[in-house]
Amino acid sequence: MQLSVWTYEGPPHVGAMRIATAMDKLHYVLHAPQGDTYADLLFTMIERRGKRPPVTYTTFEARDLGKDTAELFQTAAREAVERFKPQAIIVGASCTAELIQDDPGGLSEAMDLPCPAIPLELPSYQRKENWGAAETFYQIVRTLADKDLAPGPREGRKARANILGPTALGFRHRDDLVEIRKILDTLGVEVNLVAPLDATPRDITRIGAADFNIVLYPEIADEAARWLERTFKQPTVRSIPIGVGATRAFITDVAELAGADPTPALGDTHSRLPWWSRSVDSTYLTGKRVFIFGDATHAVAAARIAHEELGFEVCGLGCYNREFARDVREAAKLYGVEPLITDDHLAVEEAIIEAAPEMVLGTQMERHIAKRLGMPCAVISAPVHVQDFPARHSPQMGFEGANVIFDTWVHPLVMGLEEHLLTMFREDFEFSDENGPSHHAAHAPKNNQRRAPAIDAEVPEEPVLPVNPESIWTAEAEKELKKIPFFVRGKARRNTEAFALDQGRAEIDLDTLYDAKAHYAR
Repeated sequence: MQLSVWTYEGPPHVGAMRIATAMDKLHYVLHAPQGDTYADLLFTMIERRGKRPPVTYTTFEARDLGKDTAELFQTAAREAVERFKPQAIIVGASCTAELIQDDPGGLSEAMDLPCPAIPLELPSYQRKENWGAAETFYQIVRTLADKDLAPGPREGRKARANILGPTALGFRHRDDLVEIRKILDTLGVEVNLVAPLDATPRDITRIGAADFNIVLYPEIADEAARWLERTFKQPTVRSIPIGVGATRAFITDVAELAGADPTPALGDTHSRLPWWSRSVDSTYLTGKRVFIFGDATHAVAAARIAHEELGFEVCGLGCYNREFARDVREAAKLYGVEPLITDDHLAVEEAIIEAAPEMVLGTQMERHIAKRLGMPCAVISAPVHVQDFPARHSPQMGFEGANVIFDTWVHPLVMGLEEHLLTMFREDFEFSDENGPSHHAAHAPKNNQRRAPAIDAEVPEEPVLPVNPESIWTAEAEKELKKIPFFVRGKARRNTEAFALDQGRAEIDLDTLYDAKAHYAR
């Protein structure tokens, strides 16, 4: 564990909170000291939920460590059951409470509570949030599922499916679920259960009645789905319907397991992404270099959409959840890039600077990085902040999700300015470095001295700033380069440096910059 200003994942007990908060009539009793009680902040302020998370803390203090802290836990658990009357509770310890080794699971078993108590072993110093959520969901399913249930014969009824993975603090999970239900309804598939989101412990008991499972978010539900495959012989759909192509693959896979005709769902014409990505305005976007980082599922899906559906060039790809690093490494081979597997945001920033992309697709951390670097950015993955829990319907999955993705990714790139128009706009105030990128207007530097100088006033010449002594660019050339709008400046720099190398020029001055421009304009 390392100290950091930002972190992609919290400790595993935060993952358990996400499961408890997503479900109904489930309560989390957490053995934790004062200072670890931040669930309200996560769910009511960031996700803007209308009710407090179902978490009870023991909140022991330093002076309690000389007493019986186990008794504190038992008292908190007993009072939580009496007050909230849950159908089941999960019990565990925070990273700090783990050090005093009170064993909440064993303590709860000895209490003879009136509802099931599911113990969680979440090693805070070896694992992180997504793993904690997956382990919690797995333990709930394993403990509560009625193993005597079976789907029964298919004659005379619709196929039934479980939708697994949506949770609290997930990236657009509620909106994704709406789109997936529409697809299943079109295919004539009945939803047996959605879990953990909005499921109760009693709902979990009938999870074995489904004919198959649909895993929307492998980081959360893959472990539970594998147990269900072994225990109930339920096959699993693992196609992630993010993007037009992937949605079509998802529909085909579901239809095959359900014995349904996929034609009505495949004939959905609501997605505008395929046509718009081939339209006149969007051809300007072809070949844009994008750097992608997030959780493995969303990062791999974003890379496929960028490459296959929008014609972007993937110049960087990575994820922070090491449990799914293999998926990212396999995807990186397809695009000829080195995979970046790290949970250090500073390493991600260095990789972005080195790749010099024209756009960043990432988490809220990459949004801040791109803002500092003056690069366009779109958020594709958790962790996210309050602005990525919009009031409007904004899915990522299904054909409507593809529309949302197109809008979200393309608009930051400032559409419509063709290469041959850049000279016309090079002095435009909107693209001045003083203002910052227009899509970051709220954070752009403010310049209150925009009045035109008097006619007779002498306007001092702008000083030429010194450049890096190791750079092959002269100060005059660097100054001229900054007149090019930010969103194509990186491409202009790379083209000029490639031209200088090809021509054997030791430095890049104004003549080299203009010669390179003329060369690439032909």
